[in-house]
Amino acid sequence: MFRFRRVAALTATVVAGALALSGCAITQAAEESDGEGELVIGLAVANQQADFFNQIRQSVEAHADELGDVRVVIADAKGDADTQVSQIQDFITQDVDAIIYIPAGATAATVPVRNAKDAGIPVVTVDRNPDGEPGDTFIATDSVAAAEELGAWVGEQTDGEGNIGIIQGQIGTTPEIDRDEGFTQGISEFPGLVEVARQASDQWAQDEGFDIATDMLQAHPDITVFFGRADALALGAASAARTAGRDDILIVGFDGDVAGLEAVRDGTLDATVTQPTQAMGALALDSAIELANGEELPAEQLQPGVLTTADNVEPFIETHP
Repeated sequence: MFRFRRVAALTATVVAGALALSGCAITQAAEESDGEGELVIGLAVANQQADFFNQIRQSVEAHADELGDVRVVIADAKGDADTQVSQIQDFITQDVDAIIYIPAGATAATVPVRNAKDAGIPVVTVDRNPDGEPGDTFIATDSVAAAEELGAWVGEQTDGEGNIGIIQGQIGTTPEIDRDEGFTQGISEFPGLVEVARQASDQWAQDEGFDIATDMLQAHPDITVFFGRADALALGAASAARTAGRDDILIVGFDGDVAGLEAVRDGTLDATVTQPTQAMGALALDSAIELANGEELPAEQLQPGVLTTADNVEPFIETHP
């Protein structure tokens, strides 16, 4: 099919760009160094328990090891926005040269960027860009374009007919807003595809996906499609569908987490969008260094996401882009 030929070409490009970015396991913070000219970069991670954020962290650390003369200090907010505000204040007190910031949520997300800018410290925002207080440069997957392609694929697979249950991520966050916009555009050409339910999660977690999907199936037993805005949410929906004896439901996710990719391979999920997390982590560190050195960068650096099905999933399982 034309769509899969196009996806295969992009897949090869993304994988080739990521081959050099795999690295060993990392520690909570880089070891102290007294080398002259060393840059210190603060990395504020939303939640290291999430595979997506953990892959960003791994890539930043691995790339720092490759570059040398860069020390990365890591803070894990464990999903708590207030904790993250304090952690970034600690970075400011330490007078780091730049901050890579993955907001833990929409709540209080603008505060760390504002405080860092007031202190003259540049900020690279990743995946989520605080509304009204954006980072000096924003790195993310082009979720609008990727979700639009995913929506069009759902329309093709269902012959344009069905009832959709949407399991949202955190309301107000950049990924939720963009994936909603793109998917809505993607299914707009299929008037027979109707959204019958939507509900937001709080932590993008699998147990939330299960609970939300279970409630949706009880209220709307005619659901034929689930879109979990993250792979974890989609995996929860898949468990709920199996529990309800509904093997006929088309289930799609977003992220390209390891568990999500394996679920696509095994048929538990029908499709996902693979984000180039390893490449994004390296780009975030390069951008932080450039900003620390006084260089200017584009306001946004959006990366392509790849529609991923059983036909093209294996390369991503072998080497995540």
